[in-house]
Amino acid sequence: MATLDHRSANGERFNSTKLLPNQYAESILSKLDNGSIDSLDSIESGNYAGTGSSPPVPPSPKRNHKRPSSKDLRSKAEHQKVERHAYSNGEHLASTAEDADYLKGLELTKREHKPTKDDQHSELISGHNHGNQREQRGVRWAPLNIPFKRRLQTLVILAHTLTIGLFITVFFLLCAVPLTWPILVPYLLHVLFSNAGTSGTLSRRSNWLRSIRVWSLFASYFPARLHRSQKLPATRKYIFGYHPHGIISHGAFVAFATEALGFSTLFPGITNTLLTLDSNFRIPLYRDYALAMGLGSVSKESCLNLLSKGGPNGEGMGRAITIVVGGARESLDAQPNTLRLVLRRRKGFVKLAIRSGADLVPVLAFGENELYDQVRPDSHPLIHKTQLIVKKLLGFTVPLFFARGVFNYDVGMMPYRRPLNIVVGRPIKVVQSRQPEDDYVDDVHKQYIEELSRIWNEWKDEFAPDHIGELEIVE
Repeated sequence: MATLDHRSANGERFNSTKLLPNQYAESILSKLDNGSIDSLDSIESGNYAGTGSSPPVPPSPKRNHKRPSSKDLRSKAEHQKVERHAYSNGEHLASTAEDADYLKGLELTKREHKPTKDDQHSELISGHNHGNQREQRGVRWAPLNIPFKRRLQTLVILAHTLTIGLFITVFFLLCAVPLTWPILVPYLLHVLFSNAGTSGTLSRRSNWLRSIRVWSLFASYFPARLHRSQKLPATRKYIFGYHPHGIISHGAFVAFATEALGFSTLFPGITNTLLTLDSNFRIPLYRDYALAMGLGSVSKESCLNLLSKGGPNGEGMGRAITIVVGGARESLDAQPNTLRLVLRRRKGFVKLAIRSGADLVPVLAFGENELYDQVRPDSHPLIHKTQLIVKKLLGFTVPLFFARGVFNYDVGMMPYRRPLNIVVGRPIKVVQSRQPEDDYVDDVHKQYIEELSRIWNEWKDEFAPDHIGELEIVE
């Protein structure tokens, strides 16, 4: 024990003794019992009335510790460079440098994290809080003092989620104005017969649109980050296989349809095209936006054209396409902290790689499945069977998902703010063949799964510390 000197709330000096934490707690309880102090609030606020005991003194910060200045952080954010990281598992990844937005986003994301059932080991229900406040239950509303930049991030995500609906609404509003008909009729004919989504020329691609500041706000929302296992020479062509599909594949869009995560910095000389459903290129106005973002059709014709045109020699070298291999079927298995990939019977992309001579590059997005919650198939089997029937008949399905809202943290269709780490694996080189043999297809497919498993096993503890079970390859 040591004698300490304090000042009370009225300015008078008094002495106290410094106690150990247990002694301090016993002292406080005795003072509450005999009425020496009114409540714990007076202690927490530092107003000691009369002679008492001081709370345990927190350890002082280390000497020679230098905090980075705001100028250093701004300089780091402005000059985006590739850096190598050594993680706890001893492996290395190359990533674009972390900026202040990414680090701040991680800190704020932890505050907004909604505990899962697995996090809640026990529960206590309390009565009145200090006798005059009842415990708040139900929806957690976002406070009013949220930074303006966070509001902008939410707005960008909301606009992206509603993009198709917004463009369709604008189109019908234009149709309601007779003066626009002379323009809309030829435009609709152009939409019906255009092959811009499958031609592979990328003539409508806008590097300016892919690089605008809006997409940095998009990436900072989660936040998201892109990592590379090794360099990819620009003298080859590639097929990136993205896993998992998740609900909306936000990670695939921000990593491969924009420059927000520094794709061209990590993979210089490679022109990548994210593929989507061919039907999206028949939606008025939206198809022009998709073409400007550099998206292409996932049809076989489109894939072959993209991988056989362009590049230094006009034969597709330096070209790449990104396919979300699991598709809509895999979205039904998107559950937080799990990873079930619909891949066992998916070999069409392997045959495409062999026919076009493109190397296969597995991509695993840690955190994609954590962005939404979904009705579980084991608890609602009838709903799950209906979804599978719809998928078989119409080619797509609608997962029953939910997450957070624009102004709350618990109810809505907005994705959760949870970190996204997209890891690009090592390429699997293939021997080009117009008629690939089944044994060779199976061998390449096996190598692809092994590389995916390697990514998962090496980085799951770093990027998915709350995972339940291991990687599962189904169907």
